[in-house]
Amino acid sequence: MTSILLPDNEAEIEAIVHEAAQSKSALAIHGGGTRPIGRPVHAERTLSTQLLTGITLYEPSELVISARAGTPLSEIQETLAANRQRLPFEPIDYRQLLGGHGTPTIGGMTASNSSGPRRIHAGAARDSLIGVRATTGRGETIKTGGRVMKNVTGYDFVKLLAGSWGTLGVLTEVTYKLVPEAETERTLLLSGLSSERGVAALTAALGTPFEVTAAAHLPATDGMPARTLLRLEGFEASVRYRSERLDQVLKPFGNFDIIAAEASRVLWKGIRDVEALEVPHEAAIWRISVRPTDGPKVGDALAAALGSRLVYDWGGGLVWASAPGEGDGGAAVVRAAVTAVGGHAMLVRGSPTLRATVPVFEPEEPAVAAMSRLIKATFDPAGVLNPGRM
Repeated sequence: MTSILLPDNEAEIEAIVHEAAQSKSALAIHGGGTRPIGRPVHAERTLSTQLLTGITLYEPSELVISARAGTPLSEIQETLAANRQRLPFEPIDYRQLLGGHGTPTIGGMTASNSSGPRRIHAGAARDSLIGVRATTGRGETIKTGGRVMKNVTGYDFVKLLAGSWGTLGVLTEVTYKLVPEAETERTLLLSGLSSERGVAALTAALGTPFEVTAAAHLPATDGMPARTLLRLEGFEASVRYRSERLDQVLKPFGNFDIIAAEASRVLWKGIRDVEALEVPHEAAIWRISVRPTDGPKVGDALAAALGSRLVYDWGGGLVWASAPGEGDGGAAVVRAAVTAVGGHAMLVRGSPTLRATVPVFEPEEPAVAAMSRLIKATFDPAGVLNPGRM
């Protein structure tokens, strides 16, 4: 039975990690428990940040917020919404896709470098992250970055720790730059296009100056025709003007329908959380990054070989694909298709057995793998933080 450690301050975390390093006993690092991605971590103790909560700084006029790592993401979002502000990158909520029942935290969001459809416009979490406090595997708390965007103090550990999945340090506090909430949004909908034509339409729109903030293609499935979707956000007059200008750009692909503000928000939440691939629950789910123009090529190959259901986001550059959950979970086929176009793939959903037997993250080139080992040894020389997860 794994014991759960619940520190509520940095000093306790330092003591726990220092003792683990001295005794060389592994620690599973746990936030809200909503992102069981990566290889299973075998540890007798779990260090949870769920008591490390609270917003420590919020300056609406400066568009900046700091919070302790275990702070629920919902609390952050509610606080920001009261001032018509938001995190720029639209973080995905994995609970439906992965069958989780925990509470997403700002630390878990940061550790996984989370993002959603707005990434093509605003970047991922690490692009808005400007400050971090974290306890390394040495039992030492480091502070990197600051509370302003133009900060040049020290090495850029901020970007390194975002997306490190708890293998380099236990995040204790993070600071993010914010953006104002958009006054309104609308989605332009093209129906019935093939994946290749759909991505071509997305590419045409994204190549304009009309500030598309999300671009996705949903292939036909379950009696529903294929949908090609483009989101515009901002002031009402601006959204209307950009929509009218895009009408000319999209003429070769057909006429578009308009999905209004609230319906548009609901639609993109479903795309963000990959609701189309939630069932069947036993299917493996892959998250594939490629050049947008290669997205349909990879998707067609997986559909033919594995019967994959697909969602294309980021203008075709992000392909979510299902695969049979048994055997290797489609790993050999996925890796071959991705390697052929120079992309990479991550197994997001699979049984513990599957995640323990196939490379969950894209295998690194030898030189990159050597650098990764060096970084891990520097931050966590005893190898006690989430060993084996990546």
